[in-house]
Amino acid sequence: MKKLRTTDFRKMKEQGEKIAMITAYDSTIAAIVDAAGVDVILVGDSLGNVVQGLENTLSVTLDEMIYHTKIVSRGMARAHLCSDMPFLSYQKSPEDAVESAGRLLKEGQAESVKLEINDAYVDTVYRIQKAGIPVVAHIGLCPQSVHIMGGYKIQGGLPGESEKLVDLARSCEQAGAFMVVIESVLSTVAKDITESVKVPTVGIGSGAFCDGQVLVVNDMIGLTPGPFPRFVKKYAKVADTISNSTRKYVEDVKKGKFPLKEHSYE
Repeated sequence: MKKLRTTDFRKMKEQGEKIAMITAYDSTIAAIVDAAGVDVILVGDSLGNVVQGLENTLSVTLDEMIYHTKIVSRGMARAHLCSDMPFLSYQKSPEDAVESAGRLLKEGQAESVKLEINDAYVDTVYRIQKAGIPVVAHIGLCPQSVHIMGGYKIQGGLPGESEKLVDLARSCEQAGAFMVVIESVLSTVAKDITESVKVPTVGIGSGAFCDGQVLVVNDMIGLTPGPFPRFVKKYAKVADTISNSTRKYVEDVKKGKFPLKEHSYE
C-alpha cells in the first residue's frame, strides 16, 4: 500500500484525479476511512463542534489538537494526515506559529498543518514551510473568524471579493502552500481559483470545480444531528442505527434477554 505524500497531490491535479479528504477524530474512524481509500485525513478543529459539543471552534486548544491527531495517526496506513492549527496557535507571531506547527508534527504525528488565511498570514505560511513543515492554506469562509465575518456566510459574491480570493490563493501558493482548502465560496469563484494555481484545491461547500472535496465524517455518515448545510451529502444514517441498537439493548437488559448463556463464561 503506497503512502501518499505531499508531492502526490500536485500529480493528481495534473492528471485530473480528484482528491478525497475527510475528517477523523479517533483511531477507529481513521482506520475505517483510510482502508476505504480516502487520500487525506484531516483532524479538524471542527472537533469542537462535532466531538465537544461547542457552538464554534474557538475554544479548541493546541493540546487537544495534538491529542486527537496522535490517536488518529495510529489508525492510518495510506492516507496523508493533516491537522488543523487552532485559534491563537499561529495568530500571535510567526515564531509561535512555527512552534505550534512543529508540535503537531513532533507530538501529534501530523504530516502537514492547515491554517485559516487572510492577507495577514501569508508570511506565516512561508515561515512554517521554510521550517520544513508542509502547509495547507484555508481560504474563503474561515470559522475561526466567525465573529468578524458576521456569521457563516457564502464568500465571493461581494464586489471585488472574488478577485481578492484568487489573489490570496496565488499568494499562498507563492508562499509555499502545497494545497488550498476553499470553504463556502461561490462555485464560479472556486473554479477561477482552481484554474489560477498549480497546487490542488479542495472544496467544502464550494462546488464541483475544485480538485477535490472534504466533508466532516460525522455529517457524511449521518451521525451529527441536523440541520445540515446544503453542501453536505449524507451517505448513511448512523445515528438511527445507534439509536435503534441501543433501544434493543436496553429492552433486552430490562427483560433479561441479555446476556444469554452464549454471552457468559462458565
